[in-house]
Parts: sequence; structure tokens; C-alpha cells
Amino acid sequence: MRALVVTAVAAEADSVAAGLTPHPDTPGPEPRTLPGGYLVHRRDLPGIAFDVLAGGVGPAAAAAGTATALALGDYALVVSAGIGGGFAPAAPPGSLVVADAIVAADLGADTPEGFIDVQELGFGRSVHLPPAELAARAAEATGALLAPVLTVSTVTGTAARAAELNARHPLAGAEAMEGFGVAEAAAAHGLPVLEIRAVSNAVGPRDRAAWRIGDALAALTEALRVLGPVLANWGERHEHR
Repeated sequence: MRALVVTAVAAEADSVAAGLTPHPDTPGPEPRTLPGGYLVHRRDLPGIAFDVLAGGVGPAAAAAGTATALALGDYALVVSAGIGGGFAPAAPPGSLVVADAIVAADLGADTPEGFIDVQELGFGRSVHLPPAELAARAAEATGALLAPVLTVSTVTGTAARAAELNARHPLAGAEAMEGFGVAEAAAAHGLPVLEIRAVSNAVGPRDRAAWRIGDALAALTEALRVLGPVLANWGERHEHR
């Protein structure tokens, strides 16, 4: 089985690749470059091979990078991985969230009656659902919260915006900027998608002093170390169905 893991920036890709390196003391191969300048780290584990792509920030960049990689390779699964904001108190900094739904939280229209998502407007979908069994197993293996992950184009930085998102998505565990774009590209190729986020900060007022990016990247590395065998096992049972 071959899986594509899509991150936003190089630091996330490096953390993911570190978690997927069979022998941490032995550096993996140098990344290769795809058209468009995308860097891809290749990691091979028993039963599964991973290509880790730094696809850029935001849903549009993530969709473009994912689509480029999928057009050039043969994959059975796509994973959106990185750090993000967590909704308190369910997902504190340093914790993990695995998506049971990948939601385009701000794609739609504002109206006097409130926000209308793109699906209600009749212009496409606003939610992608990862395979339920895979998401549940991934959450169990990593100790992550299993909950919706919201994709936003503007990171939340005020209490008012956090309250608005909470009201519309009361079960949400995290927000990030790439998952829905990755999921759209995966769906266009008929592939299942999974999203995992390591929480670096609370969703709410912007407070950079409280961010725990290093802790979140370390948690992401450990999560991928655990996830490799889980994904390989899932792939063995589903790849040829």
C-alpha cells in the first residue's frame, strides 16, 4: 500500500517524516521535487510506503499540491496531517485530534440570518467523511480525540469568532487550514482521506505567547510513529476490495 501524507509547511513535513522513519538514528533519503516545487519525503515501513508532501498553507494550496502528487503517483490513501488550534476544553495544547468529519467551516455566504455553507447554497459539499473504522482505530491508537476538524481560510483570533464556530459546530475538536482542500483532491481521485491534528494553541483570542508549536510538532511525530502500522493494517484489509 502507498499513502500520501500532505502537510502545510516544511516543519510539519519534517516532523511527519521523522515519525515514519523506521530507524530514527539513520537519516532517510533526501526529498525529491515534484513539478511546482513541491518537496516529497519517501518513507518505507513494513506493509506501507509513505510520500510526505509539504503542500502549502490554506485549502487552495493544499488542494493544488495534493492534486499534483496524486496525478503523478499511485496511492490508496491520503492523509492530511499537521498542527492546528484546539477547541477547549476537549482538545488542549499538546493533544491530538483525528477527524471523523472534515468540514469547510467558512466556505459559503454571510446573510442577515447567519452563515450559509456552500452545500446549503447548492454549490458543492461542505463535509468529507473519513472511513469511520479507520478514523476510530487511528484515534484509539494515538489517544486522540475523535471529532470534526474544521478547515478555515482565516485562523480564529477572537473570542467572538471562536463562539460563532462553536455554535455552528458544537462537536468540533480542532481547526486548521488544509484538511478540506486535501479531501477535495482525494475525492476527485476516488481515494479515502484521513486527517490528524496536533494541537498547538487554543481556538480563541490570538496569544502567541501561549502557543506550544514545539510540543505540537513532537506530538505529531509520535502520532505518525504509531499510525504507520495502523494504516498498513487497514490497507491490507481494504486495498483490494
